[in-house]
Amino acid sequence: MKNASPSGDSLPGLILAIATYVMWGFLPLFMKQLAHVPPSEVIAHRVLWSLPIALAVLIWQRRSAEVMAALRQPRLLGMALITAALISVNWMIYVWAVGNNHALDAALGYYINPLFSILMGATLLREKMSRAQMVAVALASLAVVVLTVQLGRLPMVAIGLMLTWGFYAYCKKSLPLGPTQGFTLEVLLLTPFALAYVVWLATSGQSHFAAGSTWDTILLIGCGPVTAVPLICYATAAKQLRLSTIGILQYIAPTMIFLTAVLIFGEPFGAAQMVAFPMIWAALVIYTLSMLRGAGARRRAMT
Repeated sequence: MKNASPSGDSLPGLILAIATYVMWGFLPLFMKQLAHVPPSEVIAHRVLWSLPIALAVLIWQRRSAEVMAALRQPRLLGMALITAALISVNWMIYVWAVGNNHALDAALGYYINPLFSILMGATLLREKMSRAQMVAVALASLAVVVLTVQLGRLPMVAIGLMLTWGFYAYCKKSLPLGPTQGFTLEVLLLTPFALAYVVWLATSGQSHFAAGSTWDTILLIGCGPVTAVPLICYATAAKQLRLSTIGILQYIAPTMIFLTAVLIFGEPFGAAQMVAFPMIWAALVIYTLSMLRGAGARRRAMT
């Protein structure tokens, strides 16, 4: 595949990225089928069945030596353990949310992720925020306040997903490995814990795998492909697209999750959501326009 140039996007990369976000958008429909299975068991199987796929891709790319080298570096292993812990907590919150009729909150969390990343860049990396970005972050923060006041509680699912993914992405930047290598290392580190937990469930008679219905077993095995395939596809697509293009495409998944939550799962979309979600969407429009203007200015400077 042809890599994207600074001034354009690769068509295969664009198709792959759209396919990736659509796969993530459909993920709640899959996870809803496992609503009766404890989230911890689902996460354990996500880890175990992702590993063979990640290793196969790594061998095919001839990058396995990089992961083997990383296993011999204590500092790098420590960083990978942190990112592995963050992504596993993120998965746990997401699986619980879908299974307990909070998919709408999950959509909210993924909508405000990019705005939280801007705020993290400003506070932790001293990156300068534009006026438009400040307005966007302020609008998103106000939307969370509206939800909290109207519902009488913090939208913990949205905030949990936002925090875990935001810090995961931040820590991931410090991990000197490619996306596929990094993902494989994280899954590799989580595998002993996942395997021990699955064995304990089986010996204590609480497992839904093999001991339960055949459909449960198939779905739990399927947790591997639905986890690993989109992540690997995204890693491939990101190399062939401009950051601004990825910035726009990333709204496909939360929009699909939002529509699924309201139209298919029948989750309530009350007065609080009717106020808060348009505020979030307005913030994202402001953020996207600001990002596109910045990207256009950089391209003009290069030419």
